Amino acid sequence: MAAAGCLFQRTLARSRPGTNKASPSSSVVCREFLYVVDLQRYTRDQGFPVYFPQAVLKGDDLYDATLSDGDCRVQVTMDPGLNRLVERNILRPGLAVRHATFSTAITAQLPECSGAFGEGASYRLVSLEVMDEDEEVGVRWSDVDWDSLPWFGSSKTEAGPLVPLRASRTVFLPLWNNVDYSGEVWMEATDKETAGQEAEEEPEEGRCPAVTISELRESYLYGCRGIARGAVQHELIVRIIKKSHLMYYGRTNRNCECPYKAVLEVNDRTGNVWVVLWNSVCVSWYRCLKPGDIISLRRYRVKQHYQAELNDIEISVNSRNPAARISVLQESTVSPDYLPPAPTYSFYNSKELLDCPNGAECDVIGLLMFSGRPERIRSKDGRGVELLEYRWLRLEDGTSEQPVMVKLFSTSQPETHLRLYPLSVVVCTRLKVVRSSDQGHNCFYLTNTTYTQVYCTGLGHHSEMSYRRLRPVRQFLQWLRSQDDEEVLNRALIGGFFIYPPPPVSLETYMKDKRGELGFLQGAELKREVERLCYRERHTFCIQATITMVTYSRRGEVTASAQLSVM
Repeated sequence: MAAAGCLFQRTLARSRPGTNKASPSSSVVCREFLYVVDLQRYTRDQGFPVYFPQAVLKGDDLYDATLSDGDCRVQVTMDPGLNRLVERNILRPGLAVRHATFSTAITAQLPECSGAFGEGASYRLVSLEVMDEDEEVGVRWSDVDWDSLPWFGSSKTEAGPLVPLRASRTVFLPLWNNVDYSGEVWMEATDKETAGQEAEEEPEEGRCPAVTISELRESYLYGCRGIARGAVQHELIVRIIKKSHLMYYGRTNRNCECPYKAVLEVNDRTGNVWVVLWNSVCVSWYRCLKPGDIISLRRYRVKQHYQAELNDIEISVNSRNPAARISVLQESTVSPDYLPPAPTYSFYNSKELLDCPNGAECDVIGLLMFSGRPERIRSKDGRGVELLEYRWLRLEDGTSEQPVMVKLFSTSQPETHLRLYPLSVVVCTRLKVVRSSDQGHNCFYLTNTTYTQVYCTGLGHHSEMSYRRLRPVRQFLQWLRSQDDEEVLNRALIGGFFIYPPPPVSLETYMKDKRGELGFLQGAELKREVERLCYRERHTFCIQATITMVTYSRRGEVTASAQLSVM
């Protein structure tokens, strides 16, 4: 329950209407300071017009904010009119706000989470004033253990996971992309699920599968033996060869609670097949499965491959109808006669990459010398709404003067991406080569495929992966041991502005790359386009202007901006 001196108790509770009743007259203004503890994003669903009838054109995202007065916490939904404050990173965790206006509203979720109020009602944040970081607000952020504060209006002794208040979703999205996972539910679910599986079934020595991939394929496609009809109970033992990033398919016209899927390519001694993890199975298992693992599958369904042009099968693994059973096996527990083949790698060094054709797949290992800041670009999948997050990496391996440049998009490995510091040994698998034919020199870089995975020092990755025994990896490590630490450290860089490949050398090439987007912008158009940009979003504009002044400065001095007279 709320503390006696809780600001929410003195303000919000008094304006609260009867159960499941909400009206504009129930608004209340809190003029004292409140602190933004957390911001969480999710996509709206079919119920959005009921809660926000005046904001149907405000975009697909909704935000829940966790606010505190220093005595307790409350989870509220932000009105879509405030979304822009989050999208531009003006409102963010760690800041204080004042003059916050709240109105009561009916929540879409049952009151099962710690932030719910137990009576079916919650609050909507209608307006606020964001305080500057350097402004005195009475409480220092580091002086309070925010996660230990009680929830306002909740009589629960045990705090459950937070869920979105205004949509039938069970998970939140990260603030800046749709690829990574976000929230403690991903960690908690994995620990509970794997612990339960291991307790239920202790693997024995010489374990053998009850069915093979080839038998499943023949049964489904050619009607042999009838194994693959309905839910398959037969145990399948396979090794993970490839692992995709998480794919979020939540839409505004669907009420799917956990709209995720992930694809694994697996094999046994008889062939390869795709395994698709659906919905809450992703939450339970995605983090703890990695390429090279041997897994046991039961209670799955065999279906036609999702690509119509392929006459092949895929294995569907869901949390219901039926609830699939997954377990990770040690190699020593599987019979040698049925042990699946190990993953294969195609490592290329920087010298070999010079001759690689456009679109070729490869794996690389190198010493990270430059790690760029995270940036975002708009998706070109036809919707044009989603922002894709990426950063530039520069790797060196000593085989040529040409570094390996990697445009690395999110790979559903947020902990790994946070550890990509200069002087780390980085391995990127399942990359593809991109060549810029319009440049005046041999310019290429590597970027993601659906199955790209990243491994780096400091997280114990390299010792677990089978690539450590390969000859290209051993040759790189031999070169690395010969390097002078001080010289390498002087070349290492992190952050800052960076563009690669170099900008087009001609206006014709630039306009060709725009693909129908705005070309030359005038002053008012440029201002409008810049105001539309979101946090970390990168966009290239072309303006025609007269340079009226140019300034310069030496390293370490403040650089003045050039003044332009835009025509």
